[in-house]
Amino acid sequence: MPLTLLLVLIVLPLRELPMRWLLVATGILALLAFVFAELDWGLPGNFAKLWAAVFAGWAFLGFFEFLSWVVIVALIVPVVDALSVWQGPTHAITKHHFGVYTAVAVAFVVPGGGAAYLGPPDILFFSLFLGAAARWGLRVNWTWAAMTAMYGLTVVTANAANVGGLPALPFLSFGFLVANADLLIRQ
Repeated sequence: MPLTLLLVLIVLPLRELPMRWLLVATGILALLAFVFAELDWGLPGNFAKLWAAVFAGWAFLGFFEFLSWVVIVALIVPVVDALSVWQGPTHAITKHHFGVYTAVAVAFVVPGGGAAYLGPPDILFFSLFLGAAARWGLRVNWTWAAMTAMYGLTVVTANAANVGGLPALPFLSFGFLVANADLLIRQ
């Protein structure tokens, strides 16, 4: 997971592309993910899903005029994600239609040969928060490290508790907010 998410940090300057190009990249990558799935090309399809969500997150960031809006989202999405995973749409999909979830989720290999999955919103908000850190002069590297560590903690906690999955956005938001708390308060 850290090595895959490191790629997002490395290509972070691409977030400055015009929104139309970010949206075109999102669409092309989503289409490639679909084609690769139809061809049963798992690894290329997984990376196409990852990059489609990353570019979508950067495009979405273009709608934020102020850093305070990002902070509000970082405070709200954990609640929405937790409700969705425990009793809402994500719960219904993962419980009754797991194949649908894995078709759109990004898989990360875990020790023992299994996979941990992050849904498209998890990747979208990862890139949005990382892009926000760069855009508003926050701690980009610390933000990446904290959010990546929190996603790792999500996987470890889910396995230790022997649950099928946990809402990842509360962990992600916490990582973003903690890595930049003093700067966010000042701004």
